[in-house]
Amino acid sequence: MISSSLLITLGAAAIATGRSNERSADPCAAIAGQQYVAPSAARACLSSFAYNATIANNVMDVITKMTTAFTFEDWQKHTPAPFTESSSNLAVEFARIKSTVYATDYEFNRDLFKVINRLNDGHTVWYPTCYWDTFQNTVPAPLIALQKNGSQDIYIAPDTVEFISLLGTNFTSYYDKIGFNWKKYAGAKVVTIDGIPAWTYVNQVATNYSGNFLDHNIRVNSVFTSYRISGGAWSQRLGDFAGSIFPDQDSVILSLIAANSSETESVEFQFRAGYLGAPFTNGASYWQANCAVKNTTNGSDERDSGSTKQFKLVRKERRSVAVMNAGPAIAVGLPQHNVPTQTELLNGNGPVKVYVLPDQKTGVLMVGSFGGDYDGFQTNVSNAISKLKAANVQQLIVDTSDNEGGYVCLGQFLINALAGTNFGYAGFESVIRAQPLARKIVASYVAQGTTGMFYSSDRWAFVNNTPLPINYDYMEPPTPFTINNTPDLLSQRIYDICTPYSANLSAQAFLPASKIIIVGNGICASTCALFTGVAYEKLGIKVATFGGNPGEAMNFNGMAGNQVMGWAAFDTEVKTAGLKNDPLAPPDLLIDADYTVNWRIAYSWQNKSQPLAFHVEPAQYRIPYTEDTYMNPQNLWTYV
Repeated sequence: MISSSLLITLGAAAIATGRSNERSADPCAAIAGQQYVAPSAARACLSSFAYNATIANNVMDVITKMTTAFTFEDWQKHTPAPFTESSSNLAVEFARIKSTVYATDYEFNRDLFKVINRLNDGHTVWYPTCYWDTFQNTVPAPLIALQKNGSQDIYIAPDTVEFISLLGTNFTSYYDKIGFNWKKYAGAKVVTIDGIPAWTYVNQVATNYSGNFLDHNIRVNSVFTSYRISGGAWSQRLGDFAGSIFPDQDSVILSLIAANSSETESVEFQFRAGYLGAPFTNGASYWQANCAVKNTTNGSDERDSGSTKQFKLVRKERRSVAVMNAGPAIAVGLPQHNVPTQTELLNGNGPVKVYVLPDQKTGVLMVGSFGGDYDGFQTNVSNAISKLKAANVQQLIVDTSDNEGGYVCLGQFLINALAGTNFGYAGFESVIRAQPLARKIVASYVAQGTTGMFYSSDRWAFVNNTPLPINYDYMEPPTPFTINNTPDLLSQRIYDICTPYSANLSAQAFLPASKIIIVGNGICASTCALFTGVAYEKLGIKVATFGGNPGEAMNFNGMAGNQVMGWAAFDTEVKTAGLKNDPLAPPDLLIDADYTVNWRIAYSWQNKSQPLAFHVEPAQYRIPYTEDTYMNPQNLWTYV
């Protein structure tokens, strides 16, 4: 006879064995519930989902049909110099992907991501939520280029101990367990990385991995750690080397010279993959949480919104956006000793910070983003200008470091806040690609009297700054255009409609343009690039850019398309136009993902035949970072 206690013991053992077997058979179950895992274990989970031809074909159908709205598809078959490394023939690459059978779903998505990422356009990206930035690969060796003794070299950031410690013991305890003293190498000079000269390695990462920015040297800065405003607070970014968005690398060997040493040593640093996605217990629940289609994945027919009141609310929130999606990266605050010591005049939690430097004549406007609270941004900037006036500042520094963009109209608002409303229109002339589906959407809106949508006529103005009538079809006749021996069609040129603003502004300039300077690391994306573009081209405000390869040309505007369009928004336009069953229309996505494209072209005021994105605009001043300025905003402003 078997006792009941033994049965209980055997049952528990069977359950434990079952869980153990599941974990050994299911690589996702093996890492469930862990904040940090070995990159190889993360890759095993991500690679455990078989290639599904039905899903792949659906994705490619959506991608190819929405790409007709991508303004630079033909431009970037051979991207204009000096941005030639950002060339990619999407039609050829998409055909290749469609004809390929992959081993896993992960392999398919990584190939598609890489093809589009090669454009180096942060507006135009494939975001498979199943894999993109679900694991951030982190190593306790953030890099930065510093000038010492007249030479610019690459170092492990001197504040690494304080910075990396903010990740918490869930991260650092692994290195304690294996007996690796990563703290020893803070401030070390890096000679080679995996046997490659450090500068060469960094440039390879910028070329092959970083994406987002046409300018190579801005991508170089993206490889490095940097300060920023995140969630309304000062923060430090790991950089593409120390915090990559895919768990590709298990370890890296650095040949380095530790601070206060003259000896070169070879040190292996191990990466840890930090999980950023939704909770899961096994492969099936991982797929359900991160990969399965959601009710927000695809668009909706706004004609079915249920009530006029609700539709008006939707229209109010449908504001033009130019932003780079940086993903759910591990959030780390700026080490306290690097936070500005001057009093922050707004004392709020928004993306705008305001200071007066100790000289009592220099004001600082740190603009971390043009996103968040649309009306709150305007109120904060208006209050900031008032406080700076009250402080009687005589000159102004505008810091745009690591600004990822936001609402297009907030960039124009900031121009008018600085230059006064008498300056007038604060944006650019722009166009939308006039491919057949886009023309059908606009024609449908005109016929239905549809307003408030992105393709709606009432959203735009003529270039004399008078609004388009609701029944005006700005796509007809389309404007023919040829680039790279490829004919294309564009809409008529249009202006944004951003006024009236919600906050009051002075008609007169806050300060003469000669008393304002914009500073940053070039990671000034989307709306930020539009803001700096107008400031530079029309106001004559000077720009100083930090970092990049020493002695090389570098643009200050990171990503200067005019507006991004995401998949759900585009699908909403199609459905609201009543065109979902049109053969040109993409189907609904079968998995959760987003495909964003640069949807509008802004034209440079200096050359109105050239997109601002491809217009070469070097900063008047190129300045290397030093140990005092690279992560201390107040020291950098004082230097400027």
